[in-house]
Amino acid sequence: MSVSPSDLALLDATAQAALVRDREVTPRELVDSAIDRIGRVNPRLNAVITPLFEKARAQATARDLPDGPFRGVPFLLKDLTCHSAGDPYHAGMRFLRDLHWVEKEDTHLAARFRAAGFVFLGKTNTPELGPVPTTEPLAYGRTRNPWDPSRSPGGSSGGSAAAVASGMVPAAHANDGGGSIRIPASECGLVGLKPSRGRTSLGPDVGESWAGLVVEHVVTRSVRDTAGILDAVAGYAPGDPYTATPPVRPFRQEVGASPGRLRVGLRVSPPGSEIAAHPACVAAARETARLLESLGHRVEESWPGGLDDQGAVQAAVRIITSCTARDLSYWTERTGRTIGPDDVEPMVWGIAEIGRSVSAVEYIRAAEYMQAYTRHVASWWTEGFDLLLTPTLPEPPPPLGKFDATPDDPMRGFARGGEFVAFTMPFNMTGQPAISLPLHWSDDGLPIGVQLVAAYGREDLLIRVAAQLEEARPWRERRPRVHAVV
Repeated sequence: MSVSPSDLALLDATAQAALVRDREVTPRELVDSAIDRIGRVNPRLNAVITPLFEKARAQATARDLPDGPFRGVPFLLKDLTCHSAGDPYHAGMRFLRDLHWVEKEDTHLAARFRAAGFVFLGKTNTPELGPVPTTEPLAYGRTRNPWDPSRSPGGSSGGSAAAVASGMVPAAHANDGGGSIRIPASECGLVGLKPSRGRTSLGPDVGESWAGLVVEHVVTRSVRDTAGILDAVAGYAPGDPYTATPPVRPFRQEVGASPGRLRVGLRVSPPGSEIAAHPACVAAARETARLLESLGHRVEESWPGGLDDQGAVQAAVRIITSCTARDLSYWTERTGRTIGPDDVEPMVWGIAEIGRSVSAVEYIRAAEYMQAYTRHVASWWTEGFDLLLTPTLPEPPPPLGKFDATPDDPMRGFARGGEFVAFTMPFNMTGQPAISLPLHWSDDGLPIGVQLVAAYGREDLLIRVAAQLEEARPWRERRPRVHAVV
């Protein structure tokens, strides 16, 4: 191998794939190096919960390893929604863990990751069924933030984010139903793109999740990885109820392309909240606004008026609680074992109990309300604005335990989570693409993300601007306290 193990830990997925194509390293060497990094770093972070190392080694040396754009690159799957053939799948649940549950087939997304050439090294930690913005399930314990192990890495894709930020792998699967790609990207200093609704497939098991709030993609360390992986996994799959309009050209070609002179709205106060954002989060957005202006864009304090509509939040809660109740009945059906209150965490049972009280008429009304909210919010982009700039989060990465249930308040984490996703959740409801970029760090060294939101289907514009910002203020040299290269 002509590249040192330390160098490999710092390379993004695009660069690692280029080494394989140029025959400077083999897929097996990439995989062995990543396995070594996981072995050294993961005990400090608890990001990887299900190692698949021997299977990965066999895949890396197989003659039929797909010759995709990321051939041989080590990769991790979040243990929620996207499952892989013959591998454990637990969705953060002790119930499934104790049953040693294994899925028999790849989801469409997992199959596309494989076709791109990625080698699956294991599964990453996630909160039980994914309803909170941290990764501290009772099933597998807390995942720690590599920038400060006393703090949360975010959620629900916190395991994936901690693994990528600490150099275990260059990219990992993530999904987002209220901010679960962008939140951990912000808290771990990564790029996190939530694509447009329908851009990636949830099939074949699911047509839509949480009434369209959930979308799949990855967390990465570079904009070009985010774009290139989206090229590899986006697009309609048989049975999908809807799909985003295909791009005019590959998303990877948008990296380095001029975005032109854009009109950007700015909002720094959390929508629907009387609580102000933390000064570090406000500073991150305002500094990014000045950077955008220095690059020739016009920034003004403007935003969709509908963002403060609390009725939309209530509608989303009805949908999420109803879907959580359905999740428990789904796993009862699949496993043949009735799930009771002792089989899941108190918060998840409480969420499901609320969901069971929602009637079919109320559920449909909630879906209708979100659709009306979407039209109201999305119309702002037709008024001459190209992007909306906000902090990704209203506060820096919180200490671990801040979302824990208590005996007298099992719903504490869910309620606090509602405040935490004030900037991110609106665009799950509207289905618009949004990206979190690591452009700021607090005085005590914690990453603070900023969010850019585009009109539906305009990931191309987000990628152009994100790449422009990455070049103007690169983050590649920043390294967290816990990292494979010390």
